[in-house]
This record gives sequence, C-alpha cells and structure tokens, in this order.
Amino acid sequence: MLTEIGRFDLNAIGPDFIENPHPTLHWLRDNAPVHRNADGSVYLTRYDDVLKVYQSRDMLSDKKEEFGRKFGQCPLHKHHTTSLIFNDPPYHTVVRKLISGAFTPRKLAIFEPLIDQIVDRLLDRVEEMGELDLIEDFAKILPTEIISFMLGIPEEYRARLRGYSLAILGALDPVVPADRLAAGNRAVEEFGEILNDLINRRRANADGAHEGEVLEALIFGEHEGRRLTQEELIQNCIFLLNAGHETTTSFVGNSMGLLFDNPDQHRMLRDNPDLIAPAVEEFLRVESPLQIGNRLAGEDIELATGTLPRGTYIHTSIGGANRDPSVFPDPDRMDITRKPNRQIAFITGIHVCLGATLARVEGRIAIGKLVSRFPKIRDNGPRTRVPLARFRGYATLPVKVT
Repeated sequence: MLTEIGRFDLNAIGPDFIENPHPTLHWLRDNAPVHRNADGSVYLTRYDDVLKVYQSRDMLSDKKEEFGRKFGQCPLHKHHTTSLIFNDPPYHTVVRKLISGAFTPRKLAIFEPLIDQIVDRLLDRVEEMGELDLIEDFAKILPTEIISFMLGIPEEYRARLRGYSLAILGALDPVVPADRLAAGNRAVEEFGEILNDLINRRRANADGAHEGEVLEALIFGEHEGRRLTQEELIQNCIFLLNAGHETTTSFVGNSMGLLFDNPDQHRMLRDNPDLIAPAVEEFLRVESPLQIGNRLAGEDIELATGTLPRGTYIHTSIGGANRDPSVFPDPDRMDITRKPNRQIAFITGIHVCLGATLARVEGRIAIGKLVSRFPKIRDNGPRTRVPLARFRGYATLPVKVT
C-alpha cells in the first residue's frame, strides 16, 4: 500500500500494479482523487470526475501532439491518429456514422445466431479436450470469428489477429519499452498490408460482401458526401479489430476468473441462468477490460476538488471509477444481482463504445453457455495476466471441464 502521494506515478508503474491495481486505486481515490503525475498529467479515480470528463464536449480525444511525442512518425502514430477512437468531430462523426451501420438492431439480429453457432462449436471442442487454456482455446477464438465475419478476413489470417491486437494496444500503455513499440509498428504494417489487399479486392467486387459484413459499408458508404480514403479505411479496420477482439477476449476470461474466485456467485449463476444479464454487468464493473482512458481538456473543467485548466492531459481510471464506494456499495464484493449497476466499462458520451451491445451479447451467450454446459468447470493451474496497465485480462487461464 502506498504511504504518500508522491510515490505514485502512472508513468512509472510496475508489475505489482498490473497484477492488482485496486489497492492503489482505492488509496488514490481516498487521498489524491486528482493525482498529478511527474509529467504534469492528472489521473482521476473517482466515478463522478471520470463521468464528467467523458460527458463533456470540451474534452478532446485527438492525440496527434501527444502521440507525436510518444511515438514519433511511425506506423503506430499513423494508426492511432487516424482511427475513430482518437479523433474528434467532424472526422469522428463521419467515421462513427459509417461504422454504426454495422451495429443496428437489424445487424445485431444477424450476429446473434452466428454467435450461438460459434459458441456451440467451440464448446464441443472444449468438451473433447477436457483440460485446456480458456483464453487460447476459447475466449480469443470467439471474437476472432466475429470480427473476421465483419471485415471479411480470410481464415488463413485469423490466427494472427490477437497478436496484432495485443501489439498495437500494448503501445498505448503509460510505460512502453522499445521492443513493444517495435512489435506494435510491425503489427500495424503487417495487418495494414492484409487489409489493403482485402479492400482493393472488395472495391473490384462490389457485390461480394456477405450478410453482416461491415467492410462493404465502410468502403462504399458516405456521410454528407464524404467517403473514407484508403488510409482511413485501413486504420479504422485495424481499430475495429482491436475494439472487437482484445476487450471481448479479456471480458470472457475475466468473467470466468471471477466466477472461479467467487464460488457462491458461480453456484448462484449455475442455479439461476436468468441472472446472466445482470451478471455480465457486474463482471464488467469488477474487472473492466479497459482500465485507463485519456482526454485533453479543451477548456477548463470544474471537478469536485477543483478546476483543471485548459490543456491538461487527463488519464481516467475506469477501474477506479467502477469500484467507487460512493456509487457501488461494498465495491470489491462481486454481486451478480447488483442493482442498480451504473458501471462505465464501455465509457459514455460521444465516444461510448459502438460495439457495447454486441459485446454484451457475446458475453451473455459465451459465459452463460460455459456455466450451464459445464457446471463443474474449474480453474486448473496458475493464471497469468496480460502485462498491460491500460487493458486488463488474462494471457493464460487453465481450466478443467470434467
């Protein structure tokens, strides 16, 4: 446990924080809810402060200057300054309008039976294996299949997707060693080449899209006369990979890990399968796959503890906000019947996650079927964490189903 404010710096965190950030986040929320790091940025850990930042139109997501300092001119910089998530209107509005067409109720109605089929097929394989790594053999395959369906990615490339996603997202951590930056740049280049070929083939074959695919809408769609350039298409397809892949993998893995650690809740869900919907919300609250967000204050912003001036670079602790006792009584206790549950794992405001509904469907089906089909599923050895602070999930999660 920290003993003084000055000992914590988000830009100098180590493996202990990554393994279990919650004691530190509790301490910061109680003692330094607007904590200033050595570089002048601030780290917010209270729910109301984080919510206000996300809901304010004066908070900017554009990271061209910040990422210029962090990455220099390289593929990672090109990706993260072109994709939807790190941009503001009007460009953000154009891209979001085009992508959102893939997440309408009609499109999601197409995805649900597809998810059912993929989960059932994967669970047949799980039953045959008996002992397996839940991440490698189940949790990462489900979103890989879905995102590949959406983008029309051929099967021969699918095994590479989580590696690309982890490498690109890993470069967003506060502390990024040179080897991780190099891996992220390679991932952007390699996946970009694959997507460039796919996009060119689809342009030449406009009638070739299969039902549910979003790539066609991105290539041929337009908003107020504006179409995406080839570079914008490539980088926003990479964004869709990352948004729809790694967080869903971690969501499923984190949820099962929580059930193993809370056998009473596991038993309750097994005996009452209708609790899967509130259970999903509680899994997202207790172990949010996305732990840290960022904004730049475009104007002064008034928080409960004072004013942050225009130009302040802000780190938002989603993990801290989702365990704020002023909003969630007994916040470290998992309760799959918790109501209300105003968790913000998918953020809020104009950058609220486009795929939030799809992720909930994936989680509800995958976790619900795992628990009901394998009532005796249990962990089967030491787990390992993905070594990232911004994203929280398991690298390995050994389980036994027989």
